[in-house]
Amino acid sequence: MSISLRGSVAIVGLGETAVGSLPDNGSTEICAEAARLALLDAGLGKHQVDGLITCNPWVEPHLYHAEMFSEYMQIFPRFCMTLNAGGATSLTAVLRAASAIMTGVCETVLITHGDNPRTGMSGRETGQKMTTTMNPQFELPYGIGLTNGYAMAARAHSHKYGTTEEQRAQVAVSARRHACLNPAAEMSEPLTISDVLNSPLVADPLHALDCSLWSDGGAAIVVVAAERAKDFPNKPVYMLGCGEGHWHEHLFQSRSLTSTAASESGPRAFDMAGLKPEDMDFAEIYDCFTNVAIVELEDLGFCAKGEGGAFVENGNIELGGSLPINTHGGLLAHSHTGHPGSMFAITEGITQLRGDGEARQVADAEVGLVHGQGGVLSSHATLILGTEAAL
Repeated sequence: MSISLRGSVAIVGLGETAVGSLPDNGSTEICAEAARLALLDAGLGKHQVDGLITCNPWVEPHLYHAEMFSEYMQIFPRFCMTLNAGGATSLTAVLRAASAIMTGVCETVLITHGDNPRTGMSGRETGQKMTTTMNPQFELPYGIGLTNGYAMAARAHSHKYGTTEEQRAQVAVSARRHACLNPAAEMSEPLTISDVLNSPLVADPLHALDCSLWSDGGAAIVVVAAERAKDFPNKPVYMLGCGEGHWHEHLFQSRSLTSTAASESGPRAFDMAGLKPEDMDFAEIYDCFTNVAIVELEDLGFCAKGEGGAFVENGNIELGGSLPINTHGGLLAHSHTGHPGSMFAITEGITQLRGDGEARQVADAEVGLVHGQGGVLSSHATLILGTEAAL
């Protein structure tokens, strides 16, 4: 017997901290501030939370992080979980929250993530943390670090499909245009394709401005059963579909350098939602590097395989285009806070569906896709969100 999760739960609260450089706050304090803001937005007290999901920060890791955080907040949940799927963590958390609520394990789940890698770690420590995603026997001895792995994927896509560096640069330019409309974004200066191509080469063919930011910050959401959605002060946003795909941990075991498990997580989410890529009003997708956004657009079905480079041109992925993506600025221009990075994609999706995007608002948005990716093109999770009208 299977239970459809379509429309089963709603997100009724969101909280976002400041992002960028937060030298006066540790990762636990950032996580707590995000949680406080989400509960305030939902009109809830912490005593009403009976489910908690966190992810382990890089700066202050704990063996049992969710339990530590519940102790810190003096929340005593019936359901308590620490997850780690890299940049897909926040989206996998929503699926697990929905499952726990629908099976009666708990009623009100707080998902909160925060970290401060920008000010809490040295550059050397950051590099060491990043290498933990690479295989110590078959990758690290040959100099294949995290950025190098993504660079290999970028080179492979160019070789197979003719994707150009200008097309990759366009992803960063479009993200920056959206960030310039978002007062909360870390980056607020316009960017040109020439700026990207003239920035230092980090790992051929990726330039510095092809790479995401490195930031402090955190975000949180509150999830409840759909039948409770209207009991809260703000417009609820419903989970219509979700899906995951996991092909490998280490890049050398990857099936392909030009296709990812988003080709499975996306269709699973669309199937549950009863919708298609062309039904989406916007998409918030993982853009740790510019080439990642291109391959995800293909694998999620927004364009044919090999056509992602052309798809991002001519304003197509910007406000007013056929598929605005990363309307808050994404990891390239809003912030990249480590594992919690994709939580801001979820909160931006909620903001758009509430109609609260102000200068960056997608007109008449009723349904949108959020996608996260962890490792080096490793773990993928897709979430489709919608307003009541989309149920």
